[in-house]
Amino acid sequence: MSQTIIDGGTVITMNQDRQIISDGAIVIEDDIILDVGESSRISSEYDAENYFDAKDHAILPGFISTHVHVSGILLRGLGNYRNLYDWLLNVKRPGTSVMTPDEQATAAALYAKEALQSGITTFVENATGSVEGYSTETIEKKLDVYNKAGVRNIYAYAFADRQPARESIKSAKLSALREPEVNHVIPDETVADTESALSTIETLIEKYHGASEGRQSIWPAPYMTEIVTPEGLQGAYRLAKKYDIMTTTHAAEDEFNQQLLRVSGIEYLRNAGYLGDHTLLGHCVLANESDIRMMAATNTKVANNMLANLALGEGIAPVPRMQQAGITVGIGTDNVPNSDTVNMLKDIEYAALVQKGVRQDAGAVTAEKALEMATIDGAKAIGRGDELGSIEPKKLADIVLIDLDQTHMHPRHYLPSAIVYQTQGYEVDTVFCNGDIVMQNREVEGISDRFGDIESRATASAASIIRKAGLEKIKNRSWTSSTN
Repeated sequence: MSQTIIDGGTVITMNQDRQIISDGAIVIEDDIILDVGESSRISSEYDAENYFDAKDHAILPGFISTHVHVSGILLRGLGNYRNLYDWLLNVKRPGTSVMTPDEQATAAALYAKEALQSGITTFVENATGSVEGYSTETIEKKLDVYNKAGVRNIYAYAFADRQPARESIKSAKLSALREPEVNHVIPDETVADTESALSTIETLIEKYHGASEGRQSIWPAPYMTEIVTPEGLQGAYRLAKKYDIMTTTHAAEDEFNQQLLRVSGIEYLRNAGYLGDHTLLGHCVLANESDIRMMAATNTKVANNMLANLALGEGIAPVPRMQQAGITVGIGTDNVPNSDTVNMLKDIEYAALVQKGVRQDAGAVTAEKALEMATIDGAKAIGRGDELGSIEPKKLADIVLIDLDQTHMHPRHYLPSAIVYQTQGYEVDTVFCNGDIVMQNREVEGISDRFGDIESRATASAASIIRKAGLEKIKNRSWTSSTN
C-alpha cells in the first residue's frame, strides 16, 4: 500500500463540525484518506513514501459539479444573447449533431482539463444518448478520455421516448427561421423506444459502472419532462434503485414546457413516481411552494445551474427556500456556451451573490453554504455523501489545493469568505483524484500525453464544426450594443 502526505496547508475539512485546520496535513493511503489533523501530529505519526508540500495553500475536498453538458464546449461564445430554444435550435443542436467521435473526444479532453483546473474532481454529464443518436464509439471515446484525465465522471445517458408536442415542433421551426443559413436539427425524429433505451442504459451500467478504478459511473437520464413518458420515468427510477445509483432530468426550467404539460414539471414527475431518494433534478427555476414540499417530502435533490439560467434569461431558482425546506442543493456548471467557462469558483460566487441581490437579503446564501453546495452538499446530491465531499478518514481522496500566494488573496481575514469572493478562477494549482495527482502546476498529464496541445486541437475542431453546421454567420456576427 502506498501512502502520501499533503502537509502544511490550511485544511477546510467540510466534516460535520466544518473544522478548519490552519497548519494541517492529510495522509492518503492508496485512494482513501487515512488521517487528517495538525501537521505536527501527522509528521510524528507517519512516514509516508510520498510527501507534498502545501504551504500557502488552502486544501479543500474536490468540487462536485452536479449538472453539466460537455460537448458544447467547442461552441462557446456562439450562444450569447439567445434564450433557451433560440440557442438550442440555432446553435447547440446544429453544432453537436455534426460532431464526429474524434471531435467529441476533443471536446471531452478540453472539458476535463478545464474542469480540473477549476477544482472539479467529479461531474455529472447529462450526456446525449438516444436523443441525438450519439454512437457507441462516441460514448467509448469520451469515457476513455475521462479515464486518461483521471477525473471522476458520471455519464448520465439521456433518452426521450415521447414525440414532442405539436406546439413544441412548431415553436422549433419558428425559432429556426431566425437563422436560415444554419443546418438545423428539428426535434421531431429523436424518439427512442422506451424499453430499448432502458436496456441500453442497463448494458452501459453493467459494462462501465465502477470502471476506471471506481471513477466511472453510469446513470439513467430521462431528457426532459415534456418528451419522456411516465413509463420511461418509472423505468429510469427502477434502474437507479436496482443499482443503487441516481437518475437525473431537467425540470421546471422554462415556462414553455410547463404550459405544454399543463401542470408543474415537478408535479408531473411526482405523479409519474419519479421523485425520491435516487433523483437529482436540474434547474428547478420555476419551483413553487407546492413543488418544494413535494421535493422535500421525497428527499429529491436539486442541481442549481445559476450561470446558465442567468445567461439564458430563464430566472433564478429559489435555492434558499429549498434549503430551508431541507432539500439538498448542489451546484452545476451546466452548458459551457452559456457561461462560456468551466469555472467552479465563479459559480460558487454567483450561487451566493445573486440570491442576496434578488432577495434583498445579504444573508440569503452565505459563503460557507456556497462552499458546502460545491462539496459536501454536491456529494449528497449525487448520492455519495458517505464517500465524497469532505476531508475525513475513510473517504475517497479527492482533494484540491488553492494557491493563496496571490496579490488578490491578501489580506484574507476569513478563509471561506476569501475563497468564495476573492478568487478569480485560476488559483487551483494541484488536484488529487482517487488518491492520484491528476493535475500539478495546472498541467493535466493525462490530457497532454494523449492530445498534446489540446487548446490548438480544440480550436481546429471548433472551426470544422462551425463550417459543417452552417454557424459561420453567427460566429462572425457584428458588434452588438443592443439586441432585437
